[in-house]
Amino acid sequence: MTEIVKEMTVNMGPQHPSTHGIIRVILTLDGERIKNLDVDAGYLHRGFEKIAENKRYLQVIPFTDRLDYVAAICQNLGYVIAVEKLIDVKPTLRVEYIRLILNELTRIQSHLLWLATYLLDIGALSPLFYTFREREKILDIFEMITGARQTINYYRIATVARDMPPEVIPHIKRVLDELPLRIDEYMKLIDKNAIVLNRTKGVGVITRGDAINSGMTGPNLRATGVMADVRKDEPYGVYPLVEFDIPTQTEGDCYARYRVRIMEIFESIKIVRQAIRDIPSGPIVPLAPEFVPPPKFSIYRGMEELIHHYILYSIGFHPPIGEVYVATESPRGTLGCYLVSDGSPKPFRVRFRPPSFIHLSTLKKLAVGHQLADIVPIIGSIDFVVGEVDR
Repeated sequence: MTEIVKEMTVNMGPQHPSTHGIIRVILTLDGERIKNLDVDAGYLHRGFEKIAENKRYLQVIPFTDRLDYVAAICQNLGYVIAVEKLIDVKPTLRVEYIRLILNELTRIQSHLLWLATYLLDIGALSPLFYTFREREKILDIFEMITGARQTINYYRIATVARDMPPEVIPHIKRVLDELPLRIDEYMKLIDKNAIVLNRTKGVGVITRGDAINSGMTGPNLRATGVMADVRKDEPYGVYPLVEFDIPTQTEGDCYARYRVRIMEIFESIKIVRQAIRDIPSGPIVPLAPEFVPPPKFSIYRGMEELIHHYILYSIGFHPPIGEVYVATESPRGTLGCYLVSDGSPKPFRVRFRPPSFIHLSTLKKLAVGHQLADIVPIIGSIDFVVGEVDR
């Protein structure tokens, strides 16, 4: 007599268009229903933390923007703030405002990219072209300020690579004026779309308690009603000088996570408007030049600047012995950077607390009990980047 097999194991990935990177999701199915789930990560592992322990402090910065490559500049920030705390040096007020502007523009373009790929996952093609239209304008601003568009290496310890040119301000204002109208268009397309609502409302629900216990942060946590944001709870930079709200929803499902991210775009627009209004003039080099590379143009004109540049990048500086931890708010949640110094020019230990890794570990709680077709919108809704998972 032939035995009837009730359960079936299905591999989703590692090469699957809806896994948002190279991961494998091992699904145990009872018919069309997900009975169990396991995530197999590590296909993109590059050993960032071990590499960082073999580089001088300044040399680590270009490696950070390859973690969450969708929000590269936020990864730069978490690391440089940790080093600044270690050596007890603060950037100038102008640098803090420049960082604020770039961080919030990064949050906007990251959420736009997420919205484009998420709606594409559940069958909507047109919003991809709309959101990329606006995102390209923000990337143009990044290029004007930093010289790069995607993997940006612009922040330096206690400063930035170069000052923000004044001619970029009108471009930022123009984008900020256009964005609210465009976002309203997106919401009209999405919020009354029966297919989108059926595939997101009540799907991938996580309770407030489970979200907290699982270590969720960022929009995924705020979608359960928890008003937690590092920018408010442990403010850094000039965030205490700007006014903004923390958007929340209470349903904890895929639709709630979408709504939180959309509302965060409006809050980031509000923050950038205040920043470009209040940004002061002044120097970008603090009163600690021994830690700061000289401007690029001066390296070719002065022997002292050339020697200083050579020493910083080939020999490095010796921070005091100690350890620091810094948390910042990336578009995906709380990004933590832990540094241990033994007094040498290279960090003794570098450890990143990536939100994507934490959120990917909650996938089982979100998906078990749902239909197989629901796994795609659930994976997309938590918005993880595998470069940050497999650091």
